[in-house]
Amino acid sequence: MRPGVDARALGWALLFVGCVVGVGVLQPRLAQKAHDLKESGDVYALPPPAQLHAATLGWDAAAVDLLWSKLLVEYGTHWSEHREFLETPRYADAILELEPTYAPLYKILGTLLAYRPLQGTESDVRAARAFLERGTRERPDDRDLWMEYGSFIAFIAPSFLHDDEEISRWRKDGAEAIGHAVELGADPDRALAAANMLSRAGASQAAIRYLERAYAFTEHPSMTAVHEAIGRRLAQLQASGLAEAADAAARVIGQRWEQELPFVSRDRYLLLGPSIDPLRCTGVTSVDDPACARDWDSVPRVETP
Repeated sequence: MRPGVDARALGWALLFVGCVVGVGVLQPRLAQKAHDLKESGDVYALPPPAQLHAATLGWDAAAVDLLWSKLLVEYGTHWSEHREFLETPRYADAILELEPTYAPLYKILGTLLAYRPLQGTESDVRAARAFLERGTRERPDDRDLWMEYGSFIAFIAPSFLHDDEEISRWRKDGAEAIGHAVELGADPDRALAAANMLSRAGASQAAIRYLERAYAFTEHPSMTAVHEAIGRRLAQLQASGLAEAADAAARVIGQRWEQELPFVSRDRYLLLGPSIDPLRCTGVTSVDDPACARDWDSVPRVETP
């Protein structure tokens, strides 16, 4: 064998070995960089919402359908790949710029934001509420949208919040939205759940007013069971309200008795009636003054600290 041929073969062998070693050294590093770039975020290539109408050249409806399908595909893909997905608000803004009343988006937007890949946050549920409130303005007579909005802020969103008072306010707002959905024709079974939330939030009178309307709406033979259930709950709340009013009146009278005439018996104090300031309660202008009430029925039911 000639020496020149052996040297050439050896050179090719060394080159092959060098390539293999280079790939082995560089491939993991490049793969890691590609993975990091993929995980760092998605590229949103669409123009700002204000320029979308010009960009679609009048094909707004087709663009909305394309954006909606793209959003759903990206959402599912990110879940399957266990990657964060933060672009839902951008897609929602774009869709609603082109079609503000787009019902499919409002129907599941709360879920897309609260349960996004990989985990929703408090800011996500606040954004979802803002979008859903926009939906109630754009579609004020859509009972399904009102039900979605009320259910989201009453049942789903509070688990992402941290302030107890704010949680109570959101649940109360949600109950009122559910009540409005029932008034628009949604499932009347939800009326009881909404009333219970209102009463737990301390809005008993609002719950009573709401159930009174729901009771009237369900006066139909096909809704007999719901109608009777609402009637029973309404009677309970009304009885509870009367009891609370009586308790409040008794506490107010007891406080005034201890402050004004503690040296007479309670029964005699009740016969004497509430004490008033003669100088303040003289003249026609004192007729509407709560402090000048002449009988116990007119005394404000407000306890003094």
